[in-house]
Amino acid sequence: MHKRRWQPFIAVLCLLCALTGCKQKPVDPDTVTVVIESSPANLDPRIGTDAQSERIDELIFDSLVKKDKNFNLQPDLATSWEMPNPLTYVFHLRSGVQFHNGQALTARDVKWTLDTMRDHTILTAKYQAFRNVATIETPDVQTVIVHMRQPDAALLWSLSDGAIGIVPYGSGSDFQQHPIGTGPFRFVQQELDKEVVLERNPQSWQIVPKVHRLQFHVVPDATTRALELQKGSADVEQNALTPDMIWSMRKNQKLATETVPGTEVQYLTFNLRDPYLRDARVRQAIAFAINRTLIIETLFRGQAVPADSLLPPGHWAYTGDVAHYNFDAQKARELLDTAGYRTGSDGIRFHITMKTSTDETTRLIAMALQQQLRAVGIALDVRSFEFATFYSDITHGAFAMYALRWIGGNEDPDIFRYAFASSSFPPRGANRGAYSNQQVDQLLQTAGMESDPAQRRAAYVRVQQILASELPSLPLWFMNSVVLYNRRLSGVEASSSGNFYFLETTVPHATRY
Repeated sequence: MHKRRWQPFIAVLCLLCALTGCKQKPVDPDTVTVVIESSPANLDPRIGTDAQSERIDELIFDSLVKKDKNFNLQPDLATSWEMPNPLTYVFHLRSGVQFHNGQALTARDVKWTLDTMRDHTILTAKYQAFRNVATIETPDVQTVIVHMRQPDAALLWSLSDGAIGIVPYGSGSDFQQHPIGTGPFRFVQQELDKEVVLERNPQSWQIVPKVHRLQFHVVPDATTRALELQKGSADVEQNALTPDMIWSMRKNQKLATETVPGTEVQYLTFNLRDPYLRDARVRQAIAFAINRTLIIETLFRGQAVPADSLLPPGHWAYTGDVAHYNFDAQKARELLDTAGYRTGSDGIRFHITMKTSTDETTRLIAMALQQQLRAVGIALDVRSFEFATFYSDITHGAFAMYALRWIGGNEDPDIFRYAFASSSFPPRGANRGAYSNQQVDQLLQTAGMESDPAQRRAAYVRVQQILASELPSLPLWFMNSVVLYNRRLSGVEASSSGNFYFLETTVPHATRY
């Protein structure tokens, strides 16, 4: 069924290849067109939280600090910082940086950016990240001093790329209409549900991009995105096509791919109020019953790797020293027997309902899980809803199981507090399965207040070990990050986070192939 479902799509691509042949299409050599799934919701970096907003904002704005490939924090607009005590951060700003309008960056801009988020001058969900900030001082134009009400090790992450961008002093609630940053690209225009256009910033304090103009073309339909690339009307996409589509286009001589292990993680969450799922042995049995390797190979064409934590491997706080759940149907049956759930005459032990959105990939995953759990005696009843209904249900605890993805948020170890602390039940956080463990709460509090990196990591390691044993949530796999692009571009490198930083160094040539 899986192969038949994509045969029409592959046939269309093959026909289009035959029609276009080797014909070259002259284009503006300085314009690169990127196809994206949806319009950014808000290009004010103090407000936008969707993936498109954050990834485009990263090109327009700079943050105080920036994550490296291991998610350690490095200098960005702040050349250095220190903590004279656990309640004080002192940031020293880079000199000679200008906003796109020619205004010099100063400490006043940083203070304005943070204060407008904290005092509700603008309405933003991000204000929670600064809940522990007491006051901000600017003793001179290049120094920012942040005083805390209590220690908060997550503050630096809230000041990093993707989480925030520094805006000019005086930027109001209408800033999204013409955002002004200090980044390598400057905003030109946005037409909702159609495009966002940027131009390179010739005054960039970083490398000046080789690309003169970026056009982010909004194409909601995945098949249409693929055809745009196939016929040469678009240059590049990142993680906006299905693995089947990437596989079907891999022999196209006009296109190239770059693939790296990604940080986007698919996971299951269990509702611990459910009469079956409140037993950890049942959750462990489900984990053993899932053949993740088979799903990855069949549904994702091998473009994923099994996950043991929400944190990606290579992260400074990640540990692989946790309980593992390699496929073992017999072990799953034994756990269910031990828990007292014997098979009936129909081979079924009990029914569990899994809620999903109507997203096709998520529904396919649910169908695969349905088959695999049936083999150990669990009947999985799948119910699909439009995303708004689905998301409302899970935030209100109206589910037994659900599947979702963490995109970006799991690069910060504070994800464990947000998803599993007893204080993070909705609407204060994403502990939707009602998990509560006093030891985990204490470890997360320690990690959140600890300034010593080694001590923070030790706390997070222990949290991951407890979560892997008790399984309030089951990490399934990390999707690879894949860039598909026209060969007229060189210097393209895929990002594990799925961001567009590679566009800062991409070199466009004159002809689309």
